Amino acid sequence: MTTIKPHTSLPGHVAIIMDGNGRWATARGLRRSRGHRAGVEAAKRIVLESIAIGIDQLTLYAFSTENWTRSKQEVTFLMGLVARHLRTEYDFYRQNNVRVRHIGCLSGLPAEVQREIERVTTDTADNTAITVNLAINYGGRDEIVRAVNRWVDARDPGEHLCEAELRSYLDLGEASDPDLLIRTGGEQRISNFLLWQCAYAELAFSPRLWPDWDGGDLRRAVDDFRRRKRNFGGTPIPPPERDPLRGADALQGVSSS
Repeated sequence: MTTIKPHTSLPGHVAIIMDGNGRWATARGLRRSRGHRAGVEAAKRIVLESIAIGIDQLTLYAFSTENWTRSKQEVTFLMGLVARHLRTEYDFYRQNNVRVRHIGCLSGLPAEVQREIERVTTDTADNTAITVNLAINYGGRDEIVRAVNRWVDARDPGEHLCEAELRSYLDLGEASDPDLLIRTGGEQRISNFLLWQCAYAELAFSPRLWPDWDGGDLRRAVDDFRRRKRNFGGTPIPPPERDPLRGADALQGVSSS
């Protein structure tokens, strides 16, 4: 059975569908690859802002199981970008005490990407400022199927699957579910992202394309989250009195518009 946490003033876990890189580049007459590079820089800004606010976990949808249908040229570029980013940004993770985890089907990725994922997850395992879950070759339906198959391989004869047991085989394991799911770029769907974990997540949709996102955008989304009442099917749990965020007055003077 899923444990429902009372509403606190701050989302402990934020998940983001980082949408709009290609459209950002096209609008500027640039190649789509420029948009993906700009998207990496936006991700770094949001990681730093998440640490400043005090968010414990950040899950970023970097490459979906459906993204393989894009052009071979774009897929090849994206795989190379992922590998280079993981390899060259180690100082960023170390200096900012960032723990990196991977969710998704690792075996379906190119060998170079697999190596870089395994290296960075091992090297950052003891970092404590924030956990960043990178969803690479990830799909919510695929995750559930992989989890069930792992359970089938491990189960005892006659054992029946329950919610808690299945959860332990999901990519995020016993990590807390996202409190807030954000999608940038104007679309309003969850696109096969964290289908199990986002059963009770608050949803936020932003028209701004991902490469344009900065700390102010994240703070506005968090500020809106703090105003909501969450009831999880029961009695509404009102948001608490506003309190300062870690490290600064954070949301003071920031509207949700």
